[in-house]
Amino acid sequence: MPVQTEAPPVTARTAQPPDRPPERWSRYRSRTLYAFVAPWLIGFLALTAVPMLYALRMSFTNTNGMSEKADWVGFGNYIEALKDADVLHSLYRTGVFTLTVVPLTVIGSVLLALLVNQPIRGESCFRMVFYLPAIVPGVGAALTWKLIFDRDAGPANGILGMLNIDPVTWLQDPAVSYVLLSLMLWSVGGGMLVSLAGLQDIPGELLEAARVDGAGRLRVFWHVTVPLLSPILLFQVVTGVINAMQVIAQPLLLAPTPGGVVSAAQVTPDNNLYMVHVYAQYFTFGRWGYGSALLWLLFIVVLVITFLVMKLGKSVVFYNVDPDGQGEKG
Repeated sequence: MPVQTEAPPVTARTAQPPDRPPERWSRYRSRTLYAFVAPWLIGFLALTAVPMLYALRMSFTNTNGMSEKADWVGFGNYIEALKDADVLHSLYRTGVFTLTVVPLTVIGSVLLALLVNQPIRGESCFRMVFYLPAIVPGVGAALTWKLIFDRDAGPANGILGMLNIDPVTWLQDPAVSYVLLSLMLWSVGGGMLVSLAGLQDIPGELLEAARVDGAGRLRVFWHVTVPLLSPILLFQVVTGVINAMQVIAQPLLLAPTPGGVVSAAQVTPDNNLYMVHVYAQYFTFGRWGYGSALLWLLFIVVLVITFLVMKLGKSVVFYNVDPDGQGEKG
């Protein structure tokens, strides 16, 4: 009898015909990659890199942005900025604002994410309601807040009047800083979605194992949820710091606008953030060279803060996979 031999297993390589022509795109991998990244690369060069380099050149001159005359002043603008009391005050107010709004935003986003992550009826509706403020344009939200907290006709003072409380001048110091803070916290729904995605990525087996071991809800949250959510929290802290240090539209729009004209001169001292001061140098005083120097100083400050936060994050952030590519990290 003929000896029957076992047929070799069919693999992806043996299943393909030997004379199959190469895939069309395999010959153009490099070109395809460059073609897909070209729109972003062109936009980055035209709208980011070139303007930054042009602003860097302007920062060494005393140009006013309107005439071609521009004298070279070297580091004079930078030296003046480091000695300017108004710059130091605006930088201090920006630091206070950032240290207040970023932790509250991160904590608020996590708490809202925990709330809408519960298996309750209508959870999708709750998520939509909490997220809606995040898609409202910042200009519209600021103007709405200005109407709400108007001293004479605003609903905020109307409610206080019903409680027999004297009206508050909300849009003047020191109350205006709290109005700005509430405006920023109102749009916490964007961070809520990021935190919700992180929560839903946590394996349910880990949470159940901690409960079986006798851990209560707070201990499960602090010892299991927070460590696994720490990369998301680090991301929110970094982006929150960058965004908070560049806030400009909201303080300008909350200030009085005589004649309907937005002016940095009308911004109260407590809301005179760094970017508001930069705006004043450009469009109130016409000092484009000095304003460009202020922008580059802010870029350096944000770069240093981001580097320090990322370095600190390596020691307090838990990664399932080592970000350096060395495998799992416990």
